[in-house]
Amino acid sequence: MTKTRFAVTTAVLLATALTLRASSPAAWEMTGYQDFLKARFTGLALTRDGRVMLAPRLDPVFTGEAAIWSVATAPDGSLYLGTGHKGKLIRVARDGKSSVLFTAGDAEIFAVAVDRAGRVYAATSPNGKIYRIDGAAATEYFNPQARYIWSLAVGADGALYAGTGDDGRIWRVTAAGQGEVYYETGQTHVTALAWDREGRLLAGSEPNGLLYRVRAKDQAFVLHDAALPEIRSIVTAPDGAIYVAAMGGSIGRQTAAAPAQSSASSGTQATATTTTTITVTDEGGAGAQRGLDKPKPPPAASTQVGSATPAPAATSAVEYGGVEKSAVYRVNADHTVDTLWSSKEENVYDIALGASGAIFIGADNQGRVYELDAERKARLIAETREGQVLRLAAANGAVLVATGTQGQLLRLGAQHAATGELESAVHDTTAIARWGKLSWQAAGCNGCALVFRTRTGNSARPDRTWSGWSDPLTDGAGSALASPNARYVQWKAEFRGAATASPVLDWVRLAYLPQNAAPVMKSITVSAVQIATPARDAATASNTSPTYSITITDTGETGASSATGTPAQPLLRAATEQMTLSWLAEDSDSDKLSYQVFFRADGQREWKLLRANLTETLYMLDAESFADGRYSFRVSVTDKLSNPAPNGREDDMVSAPILIDRTPPALTTSAATRNGAAWEGRVEARDGASPLKACEYSVDGGPWTPLTPSDGVIDSLTESFVVRVDSLAPGEHIVAVRAYDSAHNAGVARFLIAQ
Repeated sequence: MTKTRFAVTTAVLLATALTLRASSPAAWEMTGYQDFLKARFTGLALTRDGRVMLAPRLDPVFTGEAAIWSVATAPDGSLYLGTGHKGKLIRVARDGKSSVLFTAGDAEIFAVAVDRAGRVYAATSPNGKIYRIDGAAATEYFNPQARYIWSLAVGADGALYAGTGDDGRIWRVTAAGQGEVYYETGQTHVTALAWDREGRLLAGSEPNGLLYRVRAKDQAFVLHDAALPEIRSIVTAPDGAIYVAAMGGSIGRQTAAAPAQSSASSGTQATATTTTTITVTDEGGAGAQRGLDKPKPPPAASTQVGSATPAPAATSAVEYGGVEKSAVYRVNADHTVDTLWSSKEENVYDIALGASGAIFIGADNQGRVYELDAERKARLIAETREGQVLRLAAANGAVLVATGTQGQLLRLGAQHAATGELESAVHDTTAIARWGKLSWQAAGCNGCALVFRTRTGNSARPDRTWSGWSDPLTDGAGSALASPNARYVQWKAEFRGAATASPVLDWVRLAYLPQNAAPVMKSITVSAVQIATPARDAATASNTSPTYSITITDTGETGASSATGTPAQPLLRAATEQMTLSWLAEDSDSDKLSYQVFFRADGQREWKLLRANLTETLYMLDAESFADGRYSFRVSVTDKLSNPAPNGREDDMVSAPILIDRTPPALTTSAATRNGAAWEGRVEARDGASPLKACEYSVDGGPWTPLTPSDGVIDSLTESFVVRVDSLAPGEHIVAVRAYDSAHNAGVARFLIAQ
């Protein structure tokens, strides 16, 4: 990294660290390999150190079938393509002309091989047969009675080797109809075959991801046990190193609909790392494939064949994020293993060894091709915009790229493309944003050009509601955006190269200011709190000299008294009442908030300020400072502490009415009168703030007995009651009457009965 780029990147990181709120100026940067990988590439390459430039040219060789599963090169330089989903074998001559050489009775040709005599072998699925095409004649060569044939390899002895599934076997075929099981892996599928430098057979398997070296019939050694379920491709280098691609790490099995078939030796349940579905009719093998996530259907895939054995019951699969999906390994001569490349986002389907010793990797993310150079540093060199790069092949001095979705065969050219385009991912600013400047750093060249365009919108995916692409932006030091303010933004860079040179883009930065989101009041709670008062009374008592003392003895005698006599001792209040206001507010920008608290009594129009500039969400006040009545409280919130004055926003909320009533009901009694054998007294209870809720009486300190008002229901500010007392002993009796209002204040009165 250059000093200039380091300084810019450091400044950007510091700015990002300080920009913690969406309402403050922010920047969207793409500064490295992982950032740029999120973009879409057309004719561009991305180096490991995060530099974008024109990529090798992709020249079309063949198109016309739904998928190209396999590629083989003949001694005369012609190519043979095994395709799907109509089971066609395509021959592409060196002059580029193509022809259908053979149409199988099955839907797919997963494997093709060519022997030294130029005879072509094609393996079909899902009925597992091998055909030999010699010139224009095609004949059934061998039937291993397997469901799938995934791989073919021609040995130095002229024998043909085939890897099959669901039985996980390697077959050695020496002549038409003559073959034997060369090795029983105990796995479900033999997915790849190759030869090492000494001519020993290499085989990859699934579902345990084992790489075998088979020395002879029934003799094998496991070179590597991958952490991924499927060995996808095997390539041997001239120095003896073995390169292996493995995949399927993000797919897990959940529950099986029916018991799975067990393998012969390992007892491992057949694991399917795919969601491929193949349907094959019995009228010539025409079929269709849907939901292609991986080119090889496992035994659990839904397969329907007219007269074949029913497919094993399907199991449910689930994809887990954040785990390794695929990897490329190097197995050294001493059996040590190095991981050269891995990904949590992409599946690798094939690898190939280039003439310069570089390793090419075909993946599924937009049909990308990566290159590992001599230092084993990865760079993205092509994006085909297909669902998958299914096969890579080194042929006729070039690297061929076979894809799935459109079934294309492309050739990586020696010269770079004349033009290219980098389209960024859509960036979400989280709110309507005001755009600053788009800036970038790039190295130019004579005859080269690099321009940017932007577009914006308010839907997460660009559609016709978005603005069109802007006019070109050419000033990398900072170009003002002409695109309208919006929540989402996207840019693209257009490259134009010279004959042997390309612009090189290092980083891109877009500054913007999101609209400040207003804080929102969510709730207000008003509650009463009782505060104990003995401490206050004790303090008062400590500062007051006693003027008397009273001592009561068990003899009934009193001690010395003061000159002022023996006064009554008051029963002090145990507590005073306070009100607590608490509230909840939210701010999506995480701005610092401040609050103001107001109150207003019923019948008033203006709010009175209680407290300003609060930063807590709790406020306590003395309830006794409010007269009896109904009050409302309002809390306003603002984010002005985190935003410039013009951008600060606020919200408020008013509480439900709060009734303050600390005054007990007033009771008026009349003299008791005799009514037959009983005594009756009349009581009137009146409250000035809240309706009465209960009334009761007690005779001579006895239990309390409820009273019913004269009108039958206690629900008014004023109620009348009649107290009737029966069966009193001769003498004086005190009748106490207690009434409660809605605030639970109690008013007490009494009257005397003497008989």
